[in-house]
Amino acid sequence: MTRTLTKDQQARRARLIASAHELASEGGYAAVTMHDVADRAGVARATVYRYFASKDHLLTEVAADWARVFTELNVPGKSPTARLSGLLEALVEVASTNINLTSAVVQATTSQDSGVEDARTELFRYVRQQFGAAIDPEETTRSVSGVSMEDVESVIGHMVLAALVSLTALARPKEEVMAMVRTAARLIVGER
Repeated sequence: MTRTLTKDQQARRARLIASAHELASEGGYAAVTMHDVADRAGVARATVYRYFASKDHLLTEVAADWARVFTELNVPGKSPTARLSGLLEALVEVASTNINLTSAVVQATTSQDSGVEDARTELFRYVRQQFGAAIDPEETTRSVSGVSMEDVESVIGHMVLAALVSLTALARPKEEVMAMVRTAARLIVGER
């Protein structure tokens, strides 16, 4: 969304995102309809469309809001591999506690809906930066094993998506997915 919102509009938009989050948590992707989001937020259905082009756009914004939880995590670790692994494991833990929500946001963020593109790009950039910061909190490293940090962050982003798909669509056990992300952290960063 490129326009500047008033405080009331920001509050309304936040209510819509919170309502969609609740509905997705309760029943997954299918439970989120623009009608039900509007009802839960106490606004007219047309109001939802003023802020979000589609259900997938709205759920991608839910994902972006949910992703901010990871900024608040203090993942200990002396090495880049330990920090990255810790953050990836925390993501799997959080995602596994609400499979309905995780499944809904994965489905929305991977949608071919053109209205999702800007929100998805911002979400993926944000997530990639969080994982890059786990590897290099001071942002002094330009590459890992000769691969640019931007490319490393991109690979991590794709691996995160694979982990979330494993939890949701493939219904893999949390422990298996955690083992996968630990291995990925070692392969991506190596033991330093």
